[in-house]
Amino acid sequence: MLKAVIIDGSAIARGLLNTVLLDGGYDVVGQTHTCASGLALLLKHNPHIVCIAREQIENGEDVVREIKTGWPKALIFMVSSEFDAATIQAAHAMGVNGFIVKPFKADTVLNTIRNTVIAMVKRQRAALAKDAGADQTESDAGEAGDA
Repeated sequence: MLKAVIIDGSAIARGLLNTVLLDGGYDVVGQTHTCASGLALLLKHNPHIVCIAREQIENGEDVVREIKTGWPKALIFMVSSEFDAATIQAAHAMGVNGFIVKPFKADTVLNTIRNTVIAMVKRQRAALAKDAGADQTESDAGEAGDA
């Protein structure tokens, strides 16, 4: 089961997203209203998914970089009621993996997370296959040089 942490200043939004994630089969290991306590939860639980409100990111842009550095395999989802092209571009540049729109529609939230997880797994498999192919090519070249 994938573990998730929710960081959002709105208790209502945290509660609703918590319910959606739990009903979708995710293990919500922590939720908080500040980035500082969110980072403490990340240290404690080492989650796979971090859902963080846009306001939290904009108030402390270093938080995404810190999450990416400390938990490189964690998927970061920005949560907001409004997204524009500039915000999405800036978020991607920071390392945000996906976007969850308020008000929450359970199917949409779960599909967004699922599709992002699948895309990440496909990228990892492709990278491993590429590395394995490169290793095989180097091995073949070494054997040919020995002949």
